[in-house]
Amino acid sequence: MFSAETYQQRRARLKKDIGSGLVLFLGNDEVGRTYAASVYPFRQDSTFLYFWAVDQPGLAALIDVDANTDTLVGQDATMADVVWSGPMPTLAARGAAAGVTHTITPAVLQQRLTAALAQGRTVHYLAPYRSDHTVKLAAWLDLAPGEVKPGRSEAFHRAVIAQRSYKSAEELTEMERAVGVSQAMYAAAMSAAKPGRYEYAIVAEIERVAVASGGTFSFLPICSVHGETLHNPYYRNQMRAGDVLVLDSGAETPNAYASDITRTLPIGGPFTTQQRLLYDIVLRSQMGAIAAIKPGVAYRDVHLGAARSMVVDLTAAGLMKGDPDAAVAAGAHALFFPHGLGHMIGLDVHDMENLGEEFVGYGAGFTRSTQFGLGYLRLARTLEPGFALTVEPGLYFIPALIDQWKADGTNAAFLNFAEIEKFRDARGYRVEDNVVVTTDGCRVLGPAIPKTVADVEAACAG
Repeated sequence: MFSAETYQQRRARLKKDIGSGLVLFLGNDEVGRTYAASVYPFRQDSTFLYFWAVDQPGLAALIDVDANTDTLVGQDATMADVVWSGPMPTLAARGAAAGVTHTITPAVLQQRLTAALAQGRTVHYLAPYRSDHTVKLAAWLDLAPGEVKPGRSEAFHRAVIAQRSYKSAEELTEMERAVGVSQAMYAAAMSAAKPGRYEYAIVAEIERVAVASGGTFSFLPICSVHGETLHNPYYRNQMRAGDVLVLDSGAETPNAYASDITRTLPIGGPFTTQQRLLYDIVLRSQMGAIAAIKPGVAYRDVHLGAARSMVVDLTAAGLMKGDPDAAVAAGAHALFFPHGLGHMIGLDVHDMENLGEEFVGYGAGFTRSTQFGLGYLRLARTLEPGFALTVEPGLYFIPALIDQWKADGTNAAFLNFAEIEKFRDARGYRVEDNVVVTTDGCRVLGPAIPKTVADVEAACAG
């Protein structure tokens, strides 16, 4: 991926931050889809990629901080492997690409871990997010499966986050490449989004572009004319003239860096007057949020500013009432905007989420709100140069939620339910871009993807 020196420097910084003990990394294995030999596409663990570079199943790695040794763990290919998969580089050759000179087998790793534990040495590991990792760690460290996750090393988590949170120039180049693929994906989607077609046809078009770039999706897309369902995994609806389609998708480069872009598309013609009103509310909120991003600003405050922008516009449209600041403080906007403004992005589309949002998105001085809507904010902490993140406000009309709040009188002082009923079938709208925090503000990553009303309408008409 990058130079061997890059990975050596990353591991050297990790040793310094952790201080002592053994640091154990687990790479991912292949996972059976319907039986063992029918597997899902392989994706290496992101932290393993970040420090070791090797994109191959069945590996682990070990750093002995005290002895200052870095060791890759695995097996060289057997002749049976070669027969089925062709010649493959040796483990030593793969390790050399990341500046690693020591390699051992899993059996030797087990011996070293057993000896270290007998000597009372600390073995640092990350909380597992896959069941096979839990099984391995339990066997290697002589733990019950239920003891594995609680025994994770907080020092290791914090040390990884301290590096991966700040994107280097070479990482940003990869992320811009991913957004470039997204640009082509959206050009294809906007051209294909026509009445009579099904949502799955749009997903097929953007997957073709992603795979043709040498990569893949960074996550399973959301593609739905029912955008009021925030994470809609189904693509079976037929698009009709007058619908709006929410398409939330991303590309992953061959080096595993992600983009995450959302656009809302009119089907079969320009936005209606109502649709244009709602789309512009979201776009103004998003552009204002991007303008507010700079070092020293808490992303929670950017989120609340985006919410206030929507409240002001919804009040002008007659759907809300009262003081906008009081409405936001009460969480009244969450009827329409019930999710967070964004999240970190990098090697993961929700970068480092497996390490814990309490560390990645919050940290010292920040606690998660219990308020509906605000409680879903993934990133609240103070922004710093090098942070890469998404900005994705949305506006939704969720009938079940409207009915509940109306029946309960929730935030009735700020919500004009009679007017809201007129928008009951308006569905959902979202606009999302990826940005990096700079020394004096932020920069939107990658080439521009149409998002003004005029540009989106023109692209969808083409």
